[in-house]
Amino acid sequence: MIENISNLPPWTFTLIGFIFGLMVGSFANVCISRLPKKESIAFPASHCPKCNTPIHATDNIPILSYLLLKGQCRSCKVKISPIYPAIELVTGLLMAAVFYRFGFTWECLIFAIVVPTLVIITMIDIEHQIIPDIITLPGIIFGLAAGSYLNGWLDSVLGLALGGGFFWILAEGYFRLRGQMGMGGGDIKYIAAAGALMGWVQVLFIIFIGALAGGIFGGIGMGVQKLNFLSRIPFGPFLALATLISIFFGNSIVDWYLSLMTPPPL
Repeated sequence: MIENISNLPPWTFTLIGFIFGLMVGSFANVCISRLPKKESIAFPASHCPKCNTPIHATDNIPILSYLLLKGQCRSCKVKISPIYPAIELVTGLLMAAVFYRFGFTWECLIFAIVVPTLVIITMIDIEHQIIPDIITLPGIIFGLAAGSYLNGWLDSVLGLALGGGFFWILAEGYFRLRGQMGMGGGDIKYIAAAGALMGWVQVLFIIFIGALAGGIFGGIGMGVQKLNFLSRIPFGPFLALATLISIFFGNSIVDWYLSLMTPPPL
């Protein structure tokens, strides 16, 4: 059975990843809605937030049910946010990319767990400006286990210490200078988990790309007068984006950069 799966054509395995990702995206919507409120993600079953009517399995098919129901609850006809099918679609596409990029490997399994988690973190941080401990603390343990397999235990531990330590120093320094928190504890725990997973070189890459993306976003926001220097911008989405880039392209980008730094032979 395993041999048959590993011999599937790349497009077939990618399609399986997309379909699987749609289903995971549906579960991600539950996590995004309930985790910030510290509610169970298992009970009760999915229901309409307006009329509390349980959603039948046939009305819970990712994307398709939204289209067939014309974006509204079957019972009370309240409008359903298009964010729900959008998250399902994005998760499906990202999972398809993971399946295509890594094939039938342990790396595929690891990143098939990580990528939907990044979607959940992004949406929760945008809406609530928090990254829940129930994600980051197990993420550190998972990062150490998976990172030890991917990069070796020493690289994983160094990545955790470098990422978490660097952000902790920044947060502590800002607090002592300004008397207020400039970075949430969720960001510190997140980057520690990311460092444990990706290793010390890649966590530096993630920090750089995350800061660059956040700076560009902030600059655009101030340019259109939607933000100012005192505006609070959730950093989690930019770190999640940087982690995605690291997963798919990080090694290639770092190798390219190092090649530029290497002097040509005489």
